[in-house]
Amino acid sequence: MHTSAGASSSNARHGAIGPLLRDWRTRRRRSQMDLALDAGVSPRHLSFIETGRARPSPQTLLALAQCLDVPLRERNGLLLAAGFAPRYSENSLGQTEMDSVRAALERILAAHDPLPGVVLDRQWNVVLANRGAGLLADLLPAALKTPAINVFRASLHPDGIARFTENFAEWAAILVGSLRRAAQRTADAQLDALLREVLAYPNVCAVLAGADTVEPTAPVLIVPCVLALPVGRVSLFTTLTTFGTPRDITLDELCIELFYPADAASGELLRRVLSSP
Repeated sequence: MHTSAGASSSNARHGAIGPLLRDWRTRRRRSQMDLALDAGVSPRHLSFIETGRARPSPQTLLALAQCLDVPLRERNGLLLAAGFAPRYSENSLGQTEMDSVRAALERILAAHDPLPGVVLDRQWNVVLANRGAGLLADLLPAALKTPAINVFRASLHPDGIARFTENFAEWAAILVGSLRRAAQRTADAQLDALLREVLAYPNVCAVLAGADTVEPTAPVLIVPCVLALPVGRVSLFTTLTTFGTPRDITLDELCIELFYPADAASGELLRRVLSSP
């Protein structure tokens, strides 16, 4: 087991807690008054913390971080910046302490088979996948599979799943928005870099420039990803599931993405193809 301060907070030093806390408050668009009342501290004390005139206790700092929805990795960074020891562990899925969690994740993916399902880390890299996810992975060139398959890169790169996505303009705009929100929420430098990368893809540039924008012709309940695969045309939507009460950084950053058919024909095709040896 080891602890980590996180990429965005790794350079934090004692005495830097004020600017870091203010940055998170600004990122969440919270006023000092609003945050102070929510966390149960006085606005004056919060102002003193942000300006370096007061040092928060660990309890106050964690209460503020909770109200600001600061990820556990960055909460460790805030504690370090204030001169306190980190509170949250970081265990890999391969460690003994995580056996029950890994088994649960594998059961979820196996139960979802033959429909695709994956477990993703904070940068949306595939950590675990079921057999059904292999149908989509097989469409990717080798360059998009190493060092790991990244959902945003695989979906948006011109040589990836984008080649088969019929409603790419609509789907790409949704994915880029999701990536922006993930980068904003976590302040993760790797997600910022990934966002810059996908924004440079020519097909994504065309979508964001409005060249390929297509408005839906009828009201829809959920936007699917429509793929013209070699085995046939399928329409899919996805769900994301996270751990409800994580106290470990790895668990805080994991999510499960499960793919579902958006119509009966897609479901029948996927089950027929993926159920065969």
